[in-house]
This record gives sequence, structure tokens and C-alpha cells, in this order.
Amino acid sequence: MYEFGNGVPEDDVQAAAWYRKAAEQGNVNGQWALGAMYENGRGVPQEDAQAAAWYRKAAEQGDAGAQQGLGVLYEFGHGVPQSYAEAYFWYSLAASGFRLVNLRDEAALCREQRDNVAALLTAAERSNVRKRVQKWAEDHLAKTKVQ
Repeated sequence: MYEFGNGVPEDDVQAAAWYRKAAEQGNVNGQWALGAMYENGRGVPQEDAQAAAWYRKAAEQGDAGAQQGLGVLYEFGHGVPQSYAEAYFWYSLAASGFRLVNLRDEAALCREQRDNVAALLTAAERSNVRKRVQKWAEDHLAKTKVQ
């Protein structure tokens, strides 16, 4: 509500404070939103390392938006060591995740981002990352079935 001024005055500091409360309790949406606020310096100081940490928490829970955000940070080395292989990994997961929630434009963007960094990797590197993606997807599916 505070981030967009819905029913209250727009206030990024208040939005970040509420997102933090949710994020610290493991809420994936709060983690993603707090990561985005750190990445963009809205309501909190701009700090890519903090953005990466919060994106990672949400990404590991399967949030496609956070996976895409983490991919961007790895592609450009913002807050994390620059790595096209890691960017390829997170973009690949995001493209699949957005398909599952039927966000075609976001999935297309992630596929484009994935393909751009894939061109910078060797065939062996791409193969290794695809194996990691498959393992992650299998492990994540197994976790969600247990819950």
C-alpha cells in the first residue's frame, strides 16, 4: 500500500519497513520486493549486495521475479561476482517460473536475457548449467510435494 500510495500516502521508507517485516518472516513476496528496493535505492540506500541477498532468499523459494533479478546482478557483477554462468542459471529458472504463472512477456524477456548470456558461454558451460537447472527443478518440485 505504501509503495504505490494505495489508501495511504506513498512512502517508500514505510514500504521498505513493511516489506522487511514480511521478508524476515520468510515471505517470498516481501523478500523479492525488499531486494528490488535495495537494487533501486527506494526507501533504503541503494545496495546491490543487499539486493542480491534478498533476491536469493526469494529465488531459492522459486520466485521467478527474484530469479530474474539475481540473473541481472550476476550478469553485470552488481553486488555479486560477475558470472555469465550464474546469470544463465537464474535466467533459465526465471523463464520457466514465469511460464508456470502465465506471464508470457516476462518469460520472453527472461529467455532473451538467458540467450544473450548463453552466447558468452562455451557449450560445456551451457551444458553444466542446464544440468544444474534440471537438478534444481527436480529438488524444488520434491520440496513442494512434501509441503
